[in-house]
Amino acid sequence: MQKKDVIAITGAAGFIGSYLTSFLNKLGYQQLVLVDDFSKEKKTPNLLGKKFLHKVHREQFFDWFANHPGTVQYMFHLGAHTDTTEMDYAVHKKWNLDYSRSIWELCTNNNIPLVYASSAATYGAGEHGYSDNHELVNKLEPLNPYGVSKNNFDKWVLEQKHTPPSWAGVKFFNVYGPNEYHKARMASVIFHAYNQIKSGGKVKLFRSHNPSYKDGEQMRDFIYVQDVVSICTWLMENQPANGLYNVGTGKARTFLDLVRAIFHTLQIPEKIEFIDTPEDIRDKYQYFTEADMTKLLKAGYDKPFHSLEEGVKEYISQYLAEGKHY
Repeated sequence: MQKKDVIAITGAAGFIGSYLTSFLNKLGYQQLVLVDDFSKEKKTPNLLGKKFLHKVHREQFFDWFANHPGTVQYMFHLGAHTDTTEMDYAVHKKWNLDYSRSIWELCTNNNIPLVYASSAATYGAGEHGYSDNHELVNKLEPLNPYGVSKNNFDKWVLEQKHTPPSWAGVKFFNVYGPNEYHKARMASVIFHAYNQIKSGGKVKLFRSHNPSYKDGEQMRDFIYVQDVVSICTWLMENQPANGLYNVGTGKARTFLDLVRAIFHTLQIPEKIEFIDTPEDIRDKYQYFTEADMTKLLKAGYDKPFHSLEEGVKEYISQYLAEGKHY
């Protein structure tokens, strides 16, 4: 990518999309076309101070593109319906499958390299492991309609004979960091735990309903958003082999590790209370996720990841404590 190239980003007002926008700005990329539903006021602060060419509503993007032929050289498709508690598959299908197919076809027909967001939710309970090997995709059994929609798009992509000149589907694991203020219930556990501790001096964690895990020892591959966009940008700049790529740290950590890092950063004594996992998500709950990062590392990505403690400290001290955005 050259600094003068025009890069389109869907989901640009959201958590990862707005962070990517700022990250690219800091690398010198300012010719950005931001695509999203900009009517949601809680997302407005995410884009304050960002440099870009155009803001285009997601519903109008394809018409805009048709009226600006040859304008866009690269595409990051991060826009999605991400509410894992939304059980109406039709809502997920519209944005995560149908819209994504249209983006794919646009990139294919116009020779535009594409990086698109998949999800670790595709792995379901992890009964087939967490490898981004394409042979596994048809075996995966996601636990909710969001994961199903993401996996259905991955499956569709792998069937396509006509593709963008370069493409990568990035399977995000548990991403946390600045610019998620608007996400409400779907914000990271770190965001919620920080606010609980600040308001009441204690944090509530879900009790384990699985005899294989003690309370608080459920594990996730938590990855700092800076590492996520670093990987996305690297994939676009280096264009390794086309395919699906896990985006995690490759090291699962417990929720107890996470909240202890928050207490340590705030220099407050630990006070942890366990509550039942809500029944509407209990049977869909993942007790362990850990990205197999072999493929990305073999492709040449060699930047170190933030440890959970490093990421939590930066997120709290530089952003949450002052209500700042990146």
